[in-house]
Amino acid sequence: MSVTHKVDLANHLGRRLEKKPLLLMTHLVVGYPSLDANWAMLEAMDGAGVDLVELQMPFSEPIADGPSFVKANHEAIQAGTTWQDYFDLAARAAERFSFEIIFMGYCNSVFSMGAQRFCERLSEAGMKGFIIPDLPQEEAAELNEAAHGLGLAPIPIMTPTNSPARLAEIGCQASGFVYCAARKGVTGRKTDLSVGVPEFLQRCRETTSVPLGLGFGIRAPEDVRELRGLADIAIIGTAGLDAWQERGPEGYGRFLETLVAETV
Repeated sequence: MSVTHKVDLANHLGRRLEKKPLLLMTHLVVGYPSLDANWAMLEAMDGAGVDLVELQMPFSEPIADGPSFVKANHEAIQAGTTWQDYFDLAARAAERFSFEIIFMGYCNSVFSMGAQRFCERLSEAGMKGFIIPDLPQEEAAELNEAAHGLGLAPIPIMTPTNSPARLAEIGCQASGFVYCAARKGVTGRKTDLSVGVPEFLQRCRETTSVPLGLGFGIRAPEDVRELRGLADIAIIGTAGLDAWQERGPEGYGRFLETLVAETV
C-alpha cells in the first residue's frame, strides 16, 4: 500500500511542477485568531494560487514552533478550539478550494485519538497527509501503516544535523514530499539561504525521488525566488501569520500573491 500511495502523491505534485518550477505551501493555526479569520485566510490562499496548505491543530507545547506560533497555539486552545472544529474546517476547505491540505500537529494530540481513527478522520475530511515534527521514524510504524492503508502520506522531516545515514533512512521511507528544515531550531527566524542550504538540499535530493519542500525562515518573495532550482516547494509559516496581523486581510492576500508570483 505504501508504494502505491508514494507514487500517487509524488505524481500529483510532479504534475504541478511540470507547469511551474516551484510550488508554495502556506500554514495556519486552526482557531487563531478565529475560525472565521481562518476561512478568510484560506480564501486568500486559494485566490492567490497556493498549492498546499498546512492546517495546524493547536497544542500546548509546540516544540518546533517559534514565538508567533506558540502564542497562536495557546490562544487557539484558550478559545476552546476542538478536534471537531479542526475537521469541520478541513472538510469545508477540501470541498471548496483547489489546494491540497496537510495536517500539522504533535504526536500527543494524534495518539490521544489513536492512529487508525486519526487517519480515518483525515481521510474523511479530504486531507492528503500529515507532518508530525516530534514523532521519530522509529515510533511511527503503526501510524504510517494506517496512513498508507487510507491513501495518506506521512511526510518526514530532514534537518541539516541529520547524518548521511539518517538522511538515507528517512529518504527511503518518504512519501508525498519531504519537509526539509533549512536550519536547526524553531520556526520564525529568517534564514540565510545562501549558507549551506543548497548543499543540504543536494544531500536530501540524493536520498529520495519525492519532491523536497524547504521551510524555516522563508519570509519574503526574494526568499521564494532563491529557491527556484533548489527546492520543489517553498514553505511559508510565520511570515504569513505576521502578514495577517500587520497588514490585515487585504494586505495578507497581496502578500501571498507576491510569493506565488515568484513560483511561476
